[in-house]
Amino acid sequence: MIAGLRAVVRRHWPRLRLRTILLATFLFVAALPGVGALFLRVYENSLLRQTEAELVAQSAALAAAGASAWPGGRDARIDRGRYASTLDLRLTRILPERPAPRVLLGQEDAAMRVWAARLAPVLRMTAETTLASIQLLAPDGRILARGPAGRGYGDLPELRAAREGRSLTTLRRNAAYRPDYPFEWLSRASNLRIHHARPIVVDGRVIGVLLLARSPRSLFVGLHEDRGKILFGIVAIFVTLVVLSGLLSRGIVRPVEALRDATRAVAGGGGSVPDPPATAAIEIQALYRDFRVMAEAIAHRSRYLRDFAHAVSHEFKTPLAGIRGAVELLQDHGDMAAGDRERFLSNIAADADRLNLLVSRLLELARADMATREAGVASDLLDVLRCAADARATPAVTLSHDVLPPVAVPRGVLEAALSTLIYNSRQAGAGRVAIAARVEGECVVVTVADDGRGIAPGDRDRVFEPFFTTRRAAGGTGLGLPILRSLLEAHRGGIALDAGEGAVFRLTLPVA
Repeated sequence: MIAGLRAVVRRHWPRLRLRTILLATFLFVAALPGVGALFLRVYENSLLRQTEAELVAQSAALAAAGASAWPGGRDARIDRGRYASTLDLRLTRILPERPAPRVLLGQEDAAMRVWAARLAPVLRMTAETTLASIQLLAPDGRILARGPAGRGYGDLPELRAAREGRSLTTLRRNAAYRPDYPFEWLSRASNLRIHHARPIVVDGRVIGVLLLARSPRSLFVGLHEDRGKILFGIVAIFVTLVVLSGLLSRGIVRPVEALRDATRAVAGGGGSVPDPPATAAIEIQALYRDFRVMAEAIAHRSRYLRDFAHAVSHEFKTPLAGIRGAVELLQDHGDMAAGDRERFLSNIAADADRLNLLVSRLLELARADMATREAGVASDLLDVLRCAADARATPAVTLSHDVLPPVAVPRGVLEAALSTLIYNSRQAGAGRVAIAARVEGECVVVTVADDGRGIAPGDRDRVFEPFFTTRRAAGGTGLGLPILRSLLEAHRGGIALDAGEGAVFRLTLPVA
């Protein structure tokens, strides 16, 4: 099922620009507070509690006035309590609409009626000012002021709490509600009414109950009253989004687009990687640098392959031309003398041997180019140097060295390097080869010098080029030093020709 859903998403997912994704993300994040305020009832709960706080304040003042108006209550102790709001549109239980008052039997207390008559003007003025419904009840629920005489309420939760000396706020449905705004259905509190009951306590006894009710401030009325602040916040958020989008565009999108164009140019065989913009992110600048290194490596490799292919073609063409010419002569002159035939066949064999040697050396060069560093290699360089010095009578090899640590190069590579250099010295007519080894920092430097005829100044820069050799007539392929350099570089080493007239090679070997 999940795989099928992923397939559907991949098939219908639109192709979006990075700018569009960033802007959509910013807009979504910016809209979250508004969505939370509307759908999580954050703002509406605030309006609800604000209305409740107004009712609580009114009831507290009226309760104090009622306690003071009670006969003998001016000097009586008036109980005061703190009230903490617990209203929440998502958690508070919504009660049905408050039932209409019903007729109550029994005689009314004359003193309480007089007390209620004294409080009635205060209740009326407060209700007219605050637009709240305010009623004064006896502890049994009988209406004393601002309601039909002889009637009262039954066992309401608010009255039960008040008779126990506690204030209580409830949410009830409002059957008289009629929507006034097109989108008022978005508000959950529009058809509700807040009911608050507060006991009037004198000398520890509940003498009456104040019952207040009011519809909460409408969400849309609140939005209209705070329209200036809301509009300013929307404009500020939008301007901030535009600025952030511009900064991210300059720091990410534009550099990525420039790098894309440079990539296409490099892939087409031209162009170059530009410098990263100063406003680009650090990661983008690092990407530019890495891409430039990659482009240079690709260009270098392309030139190497082009030159290598040219050199291979040239090296193979000469013996192939000789073989082809000899074959044509043999085919055209069937009555050729035995001596001439033998000479042409010998030339064909020699050219075939050279081709075979070239193929073998090319395979060795390919393996050297593809060689990888072996982990944990630690070779005894001093033992390899001594074996190389003792293995050859000519040219004579002298050895000088410091205390040498193990090196991170395989023993076979070290032996091949020394053998190649000593063999080249012998081919150059050297009678003595001096090998010196010393430690320099994290590397061991080995120098190999001979007393041969040296390397011509014009050839010194080309000794590591594939197929370059001054002994082509003697069968040299010009691949020994390139193979050696590739093997050493694969193990973080290197080989170079020192400046000067003689043939002094410097090998750099990493310490294990």
